[in-house]
Amino acid sequence: MSALPETQTLQNQRTKMKHPPGLYLLFFTELWERFSYYGMRAILVLYLTTELVSGGLGIKPSVAMTIYGFFTGAVYFTPLVGGYLSDRVLGRRLAITIGGITMALGNIILFAINNQTGLYIGLLLLIIGNGFFKPNISTLVGELYAPNDKRKDAAFTIFYMGL
Repeated sequence: MSALPETQTLQNQRTKMKHPPGLYLLFFTELWERFSYYGMRAILVLYLTTELVSGGLGIKPSVAMTIYGFFTGAVYFTPLVGGYLSDRVLGRRLAITIGGITMALGNIILFAINNQTGLYIGLLLLIIGNGFFKPNISTLVGELYAPNDKRKDAAFTIFYMGL
């Protein structure tokens, strides 16, 4: 008879140690966003400077580096604006949804339209999407747990492994 309460206590402890399913969704969402961003950074200048006949845009290296610098800088600046808008107007979840969809559209346009117009529209959508996405995704991880939940530190460790 005494084994039943011990089994239930053990199961309750295991349940308390598990993380909510939302953590893993946020982990993989952030993983793919970072894959997209760093993948873009790795090949952007190569794509811009490769000859048009070889599949690139044939842009001068100095102009390509300027575009690369603007893209990288804007990706770090726009979360200030996106965070402000999500705090005051949109809310975190809507901002993340808008950001994710906008970044997906940016990647699709970069893939589908192989000219400078497609490049600028695609990069602009990636920048805007990142501005809404980046400042809010980490906050949602913290909101999955109660203020004094001991699992919160472990959750952020798991989440940042996706970075």
